[in-house]
Amino acid sequence: MSARQHLSPAEPADLGLCADRTQRLVDVLQAEVDRGYIPGAVVLLARHGQVALHQAMGQRDPGTGSAMTTDAIFRIYSMTKPVVSVAVMMLVEQGRLLLTDPVARFLPEFANQRVAVERDGQVTLEPVHQPATVQDLLRHTAGLTYEFLGSAHVQRLYAQAQIGSRERSNAAFCETLASLPLFHQPGSQWAYSRATDVLGHLLEVITGQTLGELLQHTIFGPLGMRDTAFSVPEADHARIAEPFPHDPDGGIPMRVLNPREVPALEAGGGGLMSTTRDYARFLQCLLNRGQLDGVRLLGSHTVDFMTADHLGSIPSHDNLLPPGHGFGLGFAVRTQAGVSPMPGSVGTYHWGGIAGTTFFVDPAENFFGILMTQAPNQRDHVRNLFRCLAYATLAN
Repeated sequence: MSARQHLSPAEPADLGLCADRTQRLVDVLQAEVDRGYIPGAVVLLARHGQVALHQAMGQRDPGTGSAMTTDAIFRIYSMTKPVVSVAVMMLVEQGRLLLTDPVARFLPEFANQRVAVERDGQVTLEPVHQPATVQDLLRHTAGLTYEFLGSAHVQRLYAQAQIGSRERSNAAFCETLASLPLFHQPGSQWAYSRATDVLGHLLEVITGQTLGELLQHTIFGPLGMRDTAFSVPEADHARIAEPFPHDPDGGIPMRVLNPREVPALEAGGGGLMSTTRDYARFLQCLLNRGQLDGVRLLGSHTVDFMTADHLGSIPSHDNLLPPGHGFGLGFAVRTQAGVSPMPGSVGTYHWGGIAGTTFFVDPAENFFGILMTQAPNQRDHVRNLFRCLAYATLAN
């Protein structure tokens, strides 16, 4: 496929998608907007390198009533993780680090860590059996956690330290995190965590650039991702998508990042702002096994390696991984055709952001989809609708 054809628009039927079913996806999402469940959304489906659907619906900002547009800028939160993981693997391909390298080789503050073990209401600190590696960070087996995923001793320590503050630098973040005990023994279990934030600073140490500078130089610039960064410039503030001020389900609304502020923390695990157009270029590069429009970020085998399961028999600590899935180097990876309640081929990889964004890439069908909305507490229901209806569009 020539460079000019990548992500050009095409009729659904020409890409093996049913036109009526593609419209049904739009209609169902529009119904969620109409009933006041989400403020608005942008949806994109692409197959065989072309875009079958790219449509906006609802409101970009419910506070002003402005309409959603396809170039709206979203807080993509954990959809930052695959981008940073690609940057790490680019350095691996350059011979500047190995996945077997201990994290402490680059970040000595993580040497000699201890694991907090809770028994009968008492907490003891035990030495690590083996140090966390770069691979452990990429696959979330490094012994770290997220403070909002539970109330265990370590998670309470994270919260007390305000570990998610955007007011400390990436270096200061790592110093604070490394001073806290580990959640579990490295390599012993999968636990979703702040590991990719650590990778962000590791990249800074190796390259001598800030994470934002590095990503712009190595990924965003080369791929033409012109609206992806850790903050939004003033000229584009009117394009920022906003959530409802109140939770439609009656819960407490999640406090979302302010894209208008330049943060001290460039969080590799969840700090980026982006658009469906930009993220589609990133996903198409992955679906092309590392290249897009004459630019190669990764070797084809490296992409295959990243999107394979890296957990094997390592158990999962929580329910964030669906049944029939493992985890690769930055993505959940489907390992079984069935079992999961969501459709998808073996080898499909996906992830999402806590404020409502999600994506999947299906190499077997040469197919990917992106949904972006800013509806934090409604994200699971809408993601499930999107995934089911996106696969229902496939006709051949």
